[in-house]
Amino acid sequence: MGRDGPTERVGAPVGGDTGGHSGVAAGPPGDHTAESDELLTSAVAKAVEETGGYAGSVFLRSHDRRSLVLVAACGSPPSLLGGWRLIPVNSPIPIAAAYRSGRTVHLADGDASMRRFPQLAVALPYAFGSATVPVRAGREIFGALAVVWAAPPGTEGLTKTQLRHLRATAGRLGAGLDALRARGHRVEYDAHTVVLEVPATATPSVRVGLFDWRLDTGALAADDELCAIFGLDPARYDGRAATLASRIHPGDLAAFRAAARAAVQHGRVLARRLRVRGGDDRLRTVELWGRVPEDAGEAARSHLVGAVLDPGAGSRAVAAVERLHDGVVALDPDGRITYVNHGLERLLGIDAADVLGLRLWDVLPWLADPGYENRHRAAMVSQQPTSFLARRPPDQWLTFVLHPAADGVTARVAPADRPAPADAVRSEPDPDRERGPGPGRASGPEAEPEAGRGPESGTDPEPGAPTAVAVPDDAARPRLGAMYHLLQLGSALTEAVTAREVCAVVAEQVLAAFGGQHLAIFAVHDGRMRLLFRAGSRDDFLGRLEGATLDARLPGTETLTTGAPLFIESERQLAREYPDLPADGVRSWVYLPLIASSRPVGTCVLGFDAVHRLRAEQRSVLGALGGLIAQALERARLFDEAHAIARGLQHALLPHRLPALAGVRITGRYLPGTTGMDIGGDWYDAIPTGGGLALVIGDVEGHSVAAAALMGQLRSAVRAFATAGHRPSEVVAGTNRLMIDLDATLLASCCYLWLDAASGRIRAVRAGHCPPLLRHPDGTAEVLDLPGGAVLGVDPTAGYPETEWELAPGSVLALYTDGLVEVRDADIDLGVDRLRSSLAHARADSLEELADRLLQEARRSPDRADDIALLVTEYTPDRGPAAGL
Repeated sequence: MGRDGPTERVGAPVGGDTGGHSGVAAGPPGDHTAESDELLTSAVAKAVEETGGYAGSVFLRSHDRRSLVLVAACGSPPSLLGGWRLIPVNSPIPIAAAYRSGRTVHLADGDASMRRFPQLAVALPYAFGSATVPVRAGREIFGALAVVWAAPPGTEGLTKTQLRHLRATAGRLGAGLDALRARGHRVEYDAHTVVLEVPATATPSVRVGLFDWRLDTGALAADDELCAIFGLDPARYDGRAATLASRIHPGDLAAFRAAARAAVQHGRVLARRLRVRGGDDRLRTVELWGRVPEDAGEAARSHLVGAVLDPGAGSRAVAAVERLHDGVVALDPDGRITYVNHGLERLLGIDAADVLGLRLWDVLPWLADPGYENRHRAAMVSQQPTSFLARRPPDQWLTFVLHPAADGVTARVAPADRPAPADAVRSEPDPDRERGPGPGRASGPEAEPEAGRGPESGTDPEPGAPTAVAVPDDAARPRLGAMYHLLQLGSALTEAVTAREVCAVVAEQVLAAFGGQHLAIFAVHDGRMRLLFRAGSRDDFLGRLEGATLDARLPGTETLTTGAPLFIESERQLAREYPDLPADGVRSWVYLPLIASSRPVGTCVLGFDAVHRLRAEQRSVLGALGGLIAQALERARLFDEAHAIARGLQHALLPHRLPALAGVRITGRYLPGTTGMDIGGDWYDAIPTGGGLALVIGDVEGHSVAAAALMGQLRSAVRAFATAGHRPSEVVAGTNRLMIDLDATLLASCCYLWLDAASGRIRAVRAGHCPPLLRHPDGTAEVLDLPGGAVLGVDPTAGYPETEWELAPGSVLALYTDGLVEVRDADIDLGVDRLRSSLAHARADSLEELADRLLQEARRSPDRADDIALLVTEYTPDRGPAAGL
């Protein structure tokens, strides 16, 4: 998982100075490391123990709060689940969801994961359950704690008590982290953090008892374990060697005394076997190991310290397995070989000494396929047995049966008959395919010579011949984390419509997933690079790309002309390849060409403040992400062009100037939606008539060019009927009939008021529209619940009753569309009442300021789906005419 080296401290962030990227304590580093490590390891181990899971993990937030960083794991190693080290905080997976919401995410089984987190289920299609709780102190959330358990279909998940214990464990961890921070320690981490790994709890197969034996006096001090091995009660043991000797088989007493003499003569005893009676009075074979202390002098020769080893059933189990003709191999949770019996050595022509500590698919080239590795992962994650067929070239078929437990997998390997062709296709990948980068094969621009290959490189071994052992290369092995990053960004980009949204998604996902601090996206426009988007604190890392032509010798243009990603991992490499380009404080760079349908779209630049070396897998993922980004940007470009045309159409259809009339002040506002096409059918208008002023607001359903076009037709119809002198009821009824004659597939609502500026008399008609609001001169406001008719476009015979009343001088009327008062999952009446309250309490020096205050909250909404129209009118018969836009 982490890199091993003398400069790294387990559990502490590494790879950068303590001031910028490491996250070590501001105080004494040793104290912080010991305390934080103990907090993390004890919390994750306790969580697994209390829930009965087989794996657990702790993710804490990064310095920039964009990512959650894996800092501790218990049981199955992080590599088993794809090696994810960084998770963007906005990811749709349980860890990020628990952190964002501050709530427990409990998934009883795989079906629950599929329903609630389908992207996670696609990347990890196994039967497991999980529970994730936030790590918090008060209102501060530091990260999340997760546990995983085997969950065949129908599993009920954790009990309420187990969930309560899990939350309590996370709470204690959060309190501990908060206390560390209060003492000046930093509790954020970064991409270079070395993960603390706590092994899964397993029943010990070997017992060890310790002793201190004075040969001259016969005194023998023994620990509790030694007493238990000899079947003695530690509380009643008298401290005499003779008492222990009484528990030894009479036939081995001579050997026991010989061991003592050998210790006096040679200074040590090695693996002297004895039969002793245990607590059940049954004989078992143990081993005696000891030595005299290193002090000089005769006294030391009468003093023996050492241990007694009781292998229990382990040695007998090994002997039984060794007698099998079939092969048996034991793998740790990460897939590394811990034991191989003689049967497997004979079957595969390997030597156990050569393969211990390596992964099975690294040892055997014909198993170096992601499909086989995935079988091991499936067994470990689901904790269910699994099996598969594989062919050892040239034509030896073998069956592998994997039996998992929390601490690893035991695999039985036996010869098998050649499967039918259909079965062969279903059950095993093609071992004769042309293999890409794999174990022992470095890839990328800085590939090293291949290591560990046999003399006939690239050929399959002969049957029975020793298999060449490849040097494992974790950097080149495929991981599920790579699949997840592709799925996550691809899914997020499908929801991004405009170029602005695409760039925001890329920054959010890529910076968090790869630990970068700076990102810029350049687009090609008229043969030059133009900055489209940037994120981060440095302007100078952009590498002089702004305004550069495509033939300029810059990394951002050369990656685009060659079509290959460019990775510059150090300032030395930058100086060597681009001597005229300053580093400007950035230490590593990634330049991704954005090419869609063979057309250069632009370049994505990723910058790191510390030297950042990317594995081959990460380079491949970034290259694939570049293609996704390019396609999304090209789609957004086409959308933006259509959007510009639509916005121009809508702008042309809305009134550019409102009329000036004595005693009346008018102002109007239009806000497009902030998602989708940003165009709709809302409109407002103020129309002078022979005897007064017509005020109208309307809303055509939908958000499209068709909705805007129909809005323009309705606005023209209303103006025509109004200027012809028709009463309000006749204007709305005539517009309704015209809309039906147009055979429009859309519907519309409308509110029409006619105002006599001289008397303040009003006639009002409502056609399925929101009720107008009236603020009285004393500052109170009310909703005018006017009777109305059907929406426009439904019934050609619909009638629209008029309502009459008189405005008092100083009154304010507000007409609006539903986009201003609709709130998701809430009754629209609540929104109308909130707007009424805002109208009553808004303090404004002018009608313009009042309109802006009514739209204040709507302007701040980043995901407003509907557009908004607002028309505000103040009746001031004692003042001159005024109008606003």
